[in-house]
Amino acid sequence: MQDIHLFEYAIIRVVPRVEREEFMNAGVILYCAKQQFLQAEILLDKEKLSVFSKTAAIEEIENNLQALKRICAGGKESGPIGQLDLASRFRWLTAMRSTVLQTSRVHPGFCKDANEKLKSLLEEQVL
Repeated sequence: MQDIHLFEYAIIRVVPRVEREEFMNAGVILYCAKQQFLQAEILLDKEKLSVFSKTAAIEEIENNLQALKRICAGGKESGPIGQLDLASRFRWLTAMRSTVLQTSRVHPGFCKDANEKLKSLLEEQVL
């Protein structure tokens, strides 16, 4: 059982019109403390988003999604939040907010390989 690790994840959602509370899934953030893993996988379906919302600022949304990935990676390029430890970055990224980019509630699970689990969650929840 030592090769099975607790992980937490949240689904990244694009909410073009916050007042309507309609969203489409655009990625997954996964954190596994034991594997020192924090990563986001993004897959924004621009065609679907443009049908979903004719007024969505797609380029701005893409830039913000890339910022989430940079914060997960950490380092100086990711700004002050990127300087925090992995757990703090994950908690900041998954904090409830009322913006165009939101995350689902955090869900726990167990995995052997966090990277493989991230890819399977992306397939399952976004594709």
